Amino acid sequence: MDITTLLGMVLGMVLVVLVGIGPAKLGNFWDVPSLAMVLGGTVAAILASYPFRILGDIPKHLMVLTRGKKYNVPKLVDQMVDLAMLARQSGLLALEEKAEEIKEPFFKQSVLMIVDANDPDKVRTMLERQMDDMMARHDEAAGLYEKASSYAPAFGMVGTLVGLINMLKGMNLDGGGGASTLGEDMSVALITTFYGSLFANLFFQPIAKKLRIRQAEEELYCMTVIEGIMGIQAGENPKFLREHLLSCMKQSQQKKLLLKAEKSQGGGEEG
Repeated sequence: MDITTLLGMVLGMVLVVLVGIGPAKLGNFWDVPSLAMVLGGTVAAILASYPFRILGDIPKHLMVLTRGKKYNVPKLVDQMVDLAMLARQSGLLALEEKAEEIKEPFFKQSVLMIVDANDPDKVRTMLERQMDDMMARHDEAAGLYEKASSYAPAFGMVGTLVGLINMLKGMNLDGGGGASTLGEDMSVALITTFYGSLFANLFFQPIAKKLRIRQAEEELYCMTVIEGIMGIQAGENPKFLREHLLSCMKQSQQKKLLLKAEKSQGGGEEG
């Protein structure tokens, strides 16, 4: 479980309240109409921008934030090497039984496609198209919160303008007597800008960023699956295949995993 997003939001609010505002002055920053203007306007703009097909997935987006890292690429590489060794020894048809043990849908489907002896170019094209479709859906999800992070400050400014207009109109109607409440009216007018900036930078942008990180993790996983499957179908040497698949990872991770593989192979030879 990954609680960093939630932890960051809570910590940010605590710092804003305790350090920035101060508990004694917290009431100065509470204004229901301003809050409704910013949140209501942002929600309305999001509704106008996206279909229900995307909006209905918001609960899933929030689950992604806390589920932790789903894709284990080093483990995937080990699985690919095992499949490559099995394919070289017993042929591609021997992978069908192994495919039934794979739980991840994209990986499982990829293995079954080469078991059916499909054309390599066709396999790559189909898998890359499926990956592109998944990435497009993730783009839409992250884009929703990126849009919200731009809408919130905009509606904060709208609320500020509304407040300033009403304040100036009130001064004219009072014949200039409204100047005595100028500071109070100005502070209320500026609260919407405060709300807009707070929601954009402490909530919407962090959510979008975390979704982008999860998207990058899944993209790396899918790319590794595709390259591994194509290598297995081409009959690549398992050791070369491991090095090829690890090339997309950080050098520190590559060295660690390659050293681990060499130790395990050495232990197997000694036994």
